[in-house]
Amino acid sequence: MVRHTELSENHNFRGGPKRYRKRGPVQWEGFKMVKFGLQFKATLENVTNVRPVGEDFRWFLKLKCGNCGEIPEKWQYVTLVESVPLKGGRGSASMVQKCKLCARENSIDILGDTITPYNAEDSENYKTMVQFECRGLEPIDFQPQAGFAAQGAESGTQFPEINLQEKDWTDYDEKVSESVGIYEVTHQFIKC
Repeated sequence: MVRHTELSENHNFRGGPKRYRKRGPVQWEGFKMVKFGLQFKATLENVTNVRPVGEDFRWFLKLKCGNCGEIPEKWQYVTLVESVPLKGGRGSASMVQKCKLCARENSIDILGDTITPYNAEDSENYKTMVQFECRGLEPIDFQPQAGFAAQGAESGTQFPEINLQEKDWTDYDEKVSESVGIYEVTHQFIKC
């Protein structure tokens, strides 16, 4: 028998052999917070200041579970208005969801102070429009919908109800007698 003072690396403090406990999947606390930037790109014709309108603007996203890789088929949306408390009283997030495959609780939060407009000088270049703080989730796709606004580049005419679901939008600016448009809308996500 091994004495407590003579413990070998193969014995525990009680003198018996060490027992190794298998651990289950990594717990929620194990996920680090990661920031992702949604970069917007489009060709602008005679408009500037393309932006989401209001705190109830819906960011439609496809989200991948960082634990098991599950990607739900349906689009999910997050808004600044919605706030759900996080487990353990660690603040809140725009959305908290439980993965249907691995049952992991994940969250995503919109960083409201990072929302920036896409301007005429940004045309045909990627620009970060918003950042998301994610725990256990990764945004992999974005579907622009209704709720965008813009203004005439020269006239300042307001275009308050723009729907970018078709990736193109056109209108006419009567103040300067010009057609206006947003074309070839695309996006990408980057880690911030």
